[in-house]
Amino acid sequence: MSGFWAIFKRELFAYFVTPLAYVLVLAFVCWQGLHFYLLVRSFAQAATVSIDQGPVQAFFGGDVFYYLPLIIICPAITMRLFAEERRSGTIESLMTAPVGTPAVVLAKFGAAIFVYATMWVPTILYLIIMRRAGEIDWRIVGTSYLGVFGIGAQYIAIGTMMSAVTRSQLIAFMLAAILVLGVFLLGLGEFTLDEGLARDTCSYVSIWSQMGELSKGIVDSRRLVFDATLIALPLFVTTRTIDAWRWG
Repeated sequence: MSGFWAIFKRELFAYFVTPLAYVLVLAFVCWQGLHFYLLVRSFAQAATVSIDQGPVQAFFGGDVFYYLPLIIICPAITMRLFAEERRSGTIESLMTAPVGTPAVVLAKFGAAIFVYATMWVPTILYLIIMRRAGEIDWRIVGTSYLGVFGIGAQYIAIGTMMSAVTRSQLIAFMLAAILVLGVFLLGLGEFTLDEGLARDTCSYVSIWSQMGELSKGIVDSRRLVFDATLIALPLFVTTRTIDAWRWG
């Protein structure tokens, strides 16, 4: 893991000296602000409130407002990681440096995760505002953010892999967005398919069901294994791809 921290800091610097990170954070905060406003207005106008669908459950994956930005934001965060290095030619100096390939991949992945986590920090204020209007179970908030991190890490790992297979940031973005959307749509099969193996498989990979469980404080180890698999597999492919560049 030699050189991990040097590359990690280099990647963070690359994010925050360009408008990319600021534009993404601003767009995400505005989107979540709109989501929070619509959520509060909906609950204020509702005659009754469902026990199974409280404000926290609704905010974390209760509607499509949670999922849509992730399908766009995560590929946007990762599109430049390797594609820009290859386009500008700086990948050559990185590959000849005394740095292990896993360190390069994990450092870039870690920097992208850091930017993603930074986007979610302002949403804590929304929960504090909710707390002023009623009780908030912070254990459920914790499991909900666990889902936020796990799903984001999946999508960012996929985006990292797509950035490694092309020189174009735009193509990397499009490939990652298509693959992430495909994973999301596959999970929706649990709501449309008949009982059977196919429906069970879709339910297992369903991001919607995972967030539904975590937003109620339910932590299923099978979901965590799936998250870990969908993070590790793309990163492994990315590592092998970079090794192929390094050794010609």
